[in-house]
Amino acid sequence: MPESRASILYRVVRVLAKLVLRFGFRFQMATSGREHLPAGGYLLVAAAHRGWMDPILILDALPDEPRVWFLGSAPSTFTSWWRERFVHRLGGLLPVWRGGVTLAPHIASARAVIANGGVFAQMPEGTVSGPAGRIGPFRVGWALIALRTGAPIVPFAIAGTEELYVGRRMASRILPPTTPAALLGATWDGTLPAEGSREELALARALTERLEAVLRPVVEEIYPGTVDPPSRPRRLRRRLTWLLLRPGRLDRDDPVSPPDGTT
Repeated sequence: MPESRASILYRVVRVLAKLVLRFGFRFQMATSGREHLPAGGYLLVAAAHRGWMDPILILDALPDEPRVWFLGSAPSTFTSWWRERFVHRLGGLLPVWRGGVTLAPHIASARAVIANGGVFAQMPEGTVSGPAGRIGPFRVGWALIALRTGAPIVPFAIAGTEELYVGRRMASRILPPTTPAALLGATWDGTLPAEGSREELALARALTERLEAVLRPVVEEIYPGTVDPPSRPRRLRRRLTWLLLRPGRLDRDDPVSPPDGTT
């Protein structure tokens, strides 16, 4: 059962991670809008998802409690026995194994997190490959989870994580909580379609378009404050950008190649 209480291990790891990121890598992480956070039991939907620092920005912006739980790729996370054991002990990750054909396990996970007063975080772009300072297309899974759980939705804007180097500036902004009814407005009468129906999928797509419209201008507003002039040194740029990413191709205007040269 995903706990909303923070364990001693989690608190210690959180403090150590902040020390490394802020004083070792000298990352500058700025957050606004913390006053909008509910007490717990909500969905947090974040974009633009551009790097491994995005979940950490979310954790940095939110308090120790209630705990935040992420859906994450199991193959990308459990690359060694010690990482798998450590993640299971630390908590915070609900592993996803590719190839599944149903959303039911994700719905069940979200309901368990919310029922315990935790935070269920999603990054609906589903990939870190995309343009800097702009959001990419959202997948609709998050919207189906929102419709079926009925939990409040907290939009979370992220910028500045597409490339990392010593001293990199990053920004995030927490927007006021909302609901499917508030996002859809008069276009929806409040009736929930049958689960798994075409009507439910159409409603999820409409909800997705509305949340994209809410987050897009906020990401574009905060992004310029994270951009350094070309003359600024970018120490360890390649190493830090790919530190916790699997080597691959990034669809960006100026992609950073992995340390092994893969493009």
